[in-house]
Amino acid sequence: MEIRRFGVGHRRPDGPPGTRGVEGQQIHVDARGVIAEMALRPHAVIPPHTNPNLTYFVVVEGGGFVRVGDETARISAGEAVVWPPDVVHAAWTELTPMRAIVVEFARPSATGPTASEALLIEGEAVEPAVPAPADGALVPKPPIYPGGHKSPEREPW
Repeated sequence: MEIRRFGVGHRRPDGPPGTRGVEGQQIHVDARGVIAEMALRPHAVIPPHTNPNLTYFVVVEGGGFVRVGDETARISAGEAVVWPPDVVHAAWTELTPMRAIVVEFARPSATGPTASEALLIEGEAVEPAVPAPADGALVPKPPIYPGGHKSPEREPW
């Protein structure tokens, strides 16, 4: 049995690159994707960016705001938002903190799984639901930092 610790005392104090007021801790990383916990303090920002991987942002405590494409919504504990591949998305808080579990699936490779990536279920080889890229790494995600963005909707960037 393997137990992975996350939460207070286990997070990176600086959060992912480009964020403000965010701490994070990866719970699991492999060729299929990433599971991480993120804690956003009041007035925290995950700036608008794109990601080539399908991602679920699952709020487990508190609440804040999320953006997907041109849509902005309030989100709170017990709700999840899907960040589709290659669509600009963001998250932020105002007066309250928010804690979320982020589940990111690696983009399927164009060539399909290698023999070592095939799964065996009851003796039969089956393809993984989300095969890894050919080099076994997540598809890189370049950050997009907004420059001089002013928003009447109180977006913090």
